[in-house]
Amino acid sequence: MRALRSFTVRPRLPDELAALEELAMNLRWSWDPATRDLFRWVDPDVWDITVHDPVRLLAEVRRERLDQLAADPGFLRYLGEVHDELHRYLGGPRWFHTRGAAADPTPDTAGNGNGNGNGNGEPVAAVPAVVRSPLRRVAYFSPEFGIAEALPQYSGGLGVLAGDHLKAASDLGVPLTGIGLFYRHGYFRQALNPDGWQQEAYPDLDPYAMAIHPCDGVQVELDLAGRPLVARVWRADVGRTELYLLDTDIDDNPDDLREVTNRLYGGDTEHRLRQELLLGVGGVRALDALGITADVFHTNEGHAGFLGLERIRQLMVGDGLNLAEAIEAVRAGNLFTTHTPVPAGIDRFPRELMERYFTGWCDEVGVPFDDLMAIGQEPGVHNRPPEADAGRDPDAPEPFNMAVMGFRLAGRSNAVSGLHGDVSRALFAALWPDVPLEEVPIGSVTNGVHAPTWVSSEMSDLLARHVLPEWQDATEDEWARVRDSGDDEVWRVLEQGRERMVGFVRGRLRDAAIARGMSPSDASVYDQVLDPNVLTVGFARRFATYKRANLLLSQPDRLRALLLSTDRPVQFVFAGKAHPADDQGKEMIRQIVAFASQPDVRHRFVFVDDYDIAVARMLYQGADVWLNTPRRPQEACGTSGMKAALNGALNCSILDGWWDEWFDGENGWAITSAERLDDLQRRDEVEANSVFELLEHQIVPLFYDRWGGHVARRWVAKVKHNLATLGPRVSASRMVRDYVEQLYEPNAATTARLGADHAARAKDLAAWKVHVLDNWHGVHVDEVLTDTDVVDLGGERSVAAHVSIGSLSADDVEVQLVHGPVGQTDEIEAPVVTPMTPASAIDDGHARYTGAVPCERAGRYGFTVRVVPSHPDLTTPLELGKVAWAQGSPSRARHR
Repeated sequence: MRALRSFTVRPRLPDELAALEELAMNLRWSWDPATRDLFRWVDPDVWDITVHDPVRLLAEVRRERLDQLAADPGFLRYLGEVHDELHRYLGGPRWFHTRGAAADPTPDTAGNGNGNGNGNGEPVAAVPAVVRSPLRRVAYFSPEFGIAEALPQYSGGLGVLAGDHLKAASDLGVPLTGIGLFYRHGYFRQALNPDGWQQEAYPDLDPYAMAIHPCDGVQVELDLAGRPLVARVWRADVGRTELYLLDTDIDDNPDDLREVTNRLYGGDTEHRLRQELLLGVGGVRALDALGITADVFHTNEGHAGFLGLERIRQLMVGDGLNLAEAIEAVRAGNLFTTHTPVPAGIDRFPRELMERYFTGWCDEVGVPFDDLMAIGQEPGVHNRPPEADAGRDPDAPEPFNMAVMGFRLAGRSNAVSGLHGDVSRALFAALWPDVPLEEVPIGSVTNGVHAPTWVSSEMSDLLARHVLPEWQDATEDEWARVRDSGDDEVWRVLEQGRERMVGFVRGRLRDAAIARGMSPSDASVYDQVLDPNVLTVGFARRFATYKRANLLLSQPDRLRALLLSTDRPVQFVFAGKAHPADDQGKEMIRQIVAFASQPDVRHRFVFVDDYDIAVARMLYQGADVWLNTPRRPQEACGTSGMKAALNGALNCSILDGWWDEWFDGENGWAITSAERLDDLQRRDEVEANSVFELLEHQIVPLFYDRWGGHVARRWVAKVKHNLATLGPRVSASRMVRDYVEQLYEPNAATTARLGADHAARAKDLAAWKVHVLDNWHGVHVDEVLTDTDVVDLGGERSVAAHVSIGSLSADDVEVQLVHGPVGQTDEIEAPVVTPMTPASAIDDGHARYTGAVPCERAGRYGFTVRVVPSHPDLTTPLELGKVAWAQGSPSRARHR
């Protein structure tokens, strides 16, 4: 029988305990040990039963217990201290405030709509009067946010990264507002059937029983193919950072539209389009309804890309800009972060579907539908890898590519590791057809992780003693102090993490077996799995084919030898989910579960189901080695190894993602990558051999080398080096500072410049681009002259160039000398770009330019000359993708 109406009964706390509600409703508890200890004190048993969710804890704890606490002076004193500390955290100056801010420095309170409050009615401290930073506010859009297991609005790495981004922004005081969707069924809960096949369950989530507030009176409306969609807005407070989540499960919508926000990454292509429309278009409208003004719009992957179209619509309808002008105004503040290293990972929508949902948009702004499609259609289709077109009708019109739109509507864009930047520049090079690969304007900011969320209390205490009390923000020199810590105390931290993880895994396996129907007495067999004294290898992440979680199963005899060694055994702990539609990923899980079920190895090889933040945290804190086996270069970043490293685990990984960037030969191990082999089976065999070789001959011997007692001193030395070298690099604070300095502030400055005086400069830039593109055919390098073929070290080689600029003016172009050492095929290595100087006036569209190549080392040098567009409001001269090269200088191959 279904209820006509449902409602939530909230607990009523004694007045003395009222502060508990405020503490529970700010998700800072998810990374603050003192707050978590406070809630554990309320009722340790209920705290564990509710999976460490303070809101559920307060709803389920007995009234008698609350009355006891209300009369307990010790508890009340501690409650007051924790509550006061929250307010100090919310109101005190942070890193960003030392940079100044363009926003009004007057303290603000939550609820007034400008987004500067801390979400709890407390004023944020005034920033210094000296204004240095142009940044007012970042609107950070993401389809998922992984903040805590108590708010299951994430599926994996992308969402956890977004959650860590919000937390670090809070810690640093960066004015950032998150925008996402509230999924009534979240992602999915994972269980395994008797055959080890993943089963998905989608629980109903009650937002009133979670750490989120309804934004009363705030609704968002948009048109879905002629049907109105209404969404309510929820707010989560993540420390100082506000996160707003849009929810369509309300009575104002018909049943099918209530389901738009039913599941994360669920449904068909049309369902995904509806969700992305709500996230992008609805998200911008939600900010407007809340009175929040942002000058930077950060799109975390392409799912929220439609925010650009909504901003364009507002400028065209409200301010009278044409399409080209509106695009320039919007690009100024847009930042696009790509996370995919493969074409198949990009959202593409067929023309028919786009036409159904965007004809109204085109009619409203007065542009042909083909002009809209052109924003998201990729050039150079003939160069696209075949896997990008898998399952698509070859005769169908080109689809709308969300990543292509993301790049075209973003003034700046970035990948999420150095190697991923290289991959992305190659993947999207066709957008800038004349530009050398290394100069394709896609930068990179390597991801980081929010250390307080993931690091064990024991490791945090050790780092506080030896590095810095606030070790999360320590410099490289300060992190180096960890080398002075005692071997015994470091080893004990590692032992404690391993012991806690073993106990946790035993309990999870026992509970899962009972849930599948096993009797408690039979399930007691799981009380013997794993050994807290054995070398432990962890693997926990999304089960995608390219990650190859089953790589070691290809050589079962070698694996058994490691597991069953009598004097130097190894144990493995696996966890992770496969996408519901990914049968290959599910088959990997089934294979691992089948191997783990074999009686001779099940005590040393386990799979923990229902992977979430709580499981991940426990594995990071307990593993000695973190295993990562993707096919290079398909791992964009891969932050799980960062979290493990901060807990003292040593990475054993393919040189992919962040590990390619920061492995130094001593802070872990690099698995051989055989990416040049086209035969995937042979490649997997070579790389599996490398893993076994490392385990058998380096990792296992090092861990069990116990000269001078029970402590593995050579292992500990490697752990210290791991912490000293990676600690200052892998933190989300470093990542967010990089975003602020390299991307947010430049974007904010461009927004202010192009948006001033009714977007006058945006209009001028749009007209200038049309003029340059229409006349670029007349630009070319006629002749390059030089004086000699041999130059003494320390000298320079003079170069002159005669160029034609056609109908353009001298101010429209820059003539550049590109030079540097060359290899055997005359490819310029590490090219340096130097502007050339006009040596004559423009005469009938022609001019002479001069420059010089400095020769600072012996060997072969090379140079070429090119002409690029030049305008003071361009982010980069290469953003138009137009370069005129001296004859004989192939643009795409020269600098690889």
